[in-house]
Amino acid sequence: MKKLLIFTIAILFYMSGFAQQKTEKITLGGGCFWCLEAAFEMLDGVSEVVSGYAGGDTENPSYRDVCSGETGHAEVVQISFDPEKISLVNLLEVFFTIHDPTTLNRQGMDAGTQYRSVIFYHNAAQQQTASEIISGLEKLRVFRNPIVTEIQPLSIFYPAEEYHQNYFANNPNEGYCQFTIVPKLQKMKKYFSNQLK
Repeated sequence: MKKLLIFTIAILFYMSGFAQQKTEKITLGGGCFWCLEAAFEMLDGVSEVVSGYAGGDTENPSYRDVCSGETGHAEVVQISFDPEKISLVNLLEVFFTIHDPTTLNRQGMDAGTQYRSVIFYHNAAQQQTASEIISGLEKLRVFRNPIVTEIQPLSIFYPAEEYHQNYFANNPNEGYCQFTIVPKLQKMKKYFSNQLK
């Protein structure tokens, strides 16, 4: 009986680890993280989206630090997803649809290096996929101007302060949300309706 119990526990641990391997993460920056978070949370296969900071030199930066443009960080979202439900290619397709990857350090009225277009990859396969997609977009001349999206390895991701998490869901009637985020969500419904939750 004792051996059976130990065997059962071992199987459960193994299955738990196996299930966790299904989830991948990718970290993306494309302007204000509130916009990206709201859009990616709509996708089937995405289990979590966390707003935060990456790509800078300052340890544990605050929102005010990052907004100064002096820490080197970009506002990013870290997306946890099930690759059996949604691929990295699908996620990057959304990424390049909902922001302008041709404007250097700017998205709309948001200007500064903290708003740069950047893909922070978590492994070599992600780096290759990102490079191939950008190369393909350039060859097809999808955008009028050259793509300036950076591709960098993720070193450290710092989650943003709690009030930044689920920002649109918690503040849907705020002016910024209505004028900046809502149009992106409408674009999601128009172009990716078959991939939404």
